[in-house]
Amino acid sequence: MNLKSSCYPLDLLIANIALAGIDGALASIAFSQLIRIYLQNQHSGWTRQKVLHLMVGSCNLGYFIYFISTDIATCNRWLCFSHACGFILMAFPSILLFAVFLLLLSFWVDLCHQANEEDDDDEENSSQQPLLESSKNKPGSTNTDSFWRCCSFRGIQVGSHQKFVITVVVLIFFLMLSFAVVIWIGAGKNPIDSSVVARVYVDLFATAILILGGALGCYGLILFLKLRKVRSETASSETRKVAGLAVVSVVCFMSSAAVALLTDIPLLYHWSMKNINEVKTLVLLVFYYFIGSSVPSAFVLWVMRELPTPVTNMRAQSRAVAFISYGDEETPNPRHWVAATTSKNQVSKASPI
Repeated sequence: MNLKSSCYPLDLLIANIALAGIDGALASIAFSQLIRIYLQNQHSGWTRQKVLHLMVGSCNLGYFIYFISTDIATCNRWLCFSHACGFILMAFPSILLFAVFLLLLSFWVDLCHQANEEDDDDEENSSQQPLLESSKNKPGSTNTDSFWRCCSFRGIQVGSHQKFVITVVVLIFFLMLSFAVVIWIGAGKNPIDSSVVARVYVDLFATAILILGGALGCYGLILFLKLRKVRSETASSETRKVAGLAVVSVVCFMSSAAVALLTDIPLLYHWSMKNINEVKTLVLLVFYYFIGSSVPSAFVLWVMRELPTPVTNMRAQSRAVAFISYGDEETPNPRHWVAATTSKNQVSKASPI
């Protein structure tokens, strides 16, 4: 086999391998951090941190498999990969990344509208609030019960905005599978052009990415302005996290969506060798995947790098009282001060993740 004529040019091969290495490293970091968080708080169920780490790790693992498979499939002339198989491997990780930031947006929506609603007695909005929690907690649970509480999804309670996220992601997933079936049919002798079908999906998904980036920017700004009113070192840290996530989301998603709408980089698995402009493709490939997926994933992992407080320590500190000022008035006003336990203080409620 002539390697030069069968495979991608050497520059693109190296770029794919480098991107695969970056995504593999991010997946390893995400899964190792997930294990550390689980060992730190085994009794807290599926918290936001755990769910987001699992999704980010799965997303980058998917990209790792995609880049490695692209090089191998191109060199070995796998016909399936240039149609439905390559399309699925390309689309699935991007759906997971979309789900990560759509879930993050749902948390921000909850926080932004929280000031206009009455607090629920049994609700916490800190990073340790279980996103997926059992409806019943029996006293005297054993280690086996803890294991099933972590791994089982029976009796799950999910917020309304998170239910919307799940619905949207499931619909996008089935839409992707529908396009994959049409692409597979188009590989045969019929008037269906598989590349056009894939192009339509890429344009639709890029439009969804644009909307998500804009929404994250808007709600990030609203949440940033609300957090600035809270006088606390913790709130200051959360403010920086919100600002950073909002800026990274807008810049990265807008840029990657523009590349997807204006070029055929997402369809690289479908290209023939004669259609590749090495320099232009190399630059756009690195820009699209590194800026559009690796940077947002890495930033989310960096924001969530701190381990949660152990449950035992949280219980021991539950009697602590925090007072937080909301204004600069000289005369004390009860409406501008909040007394709360550690499990229900305003700074915790302002946690962006």
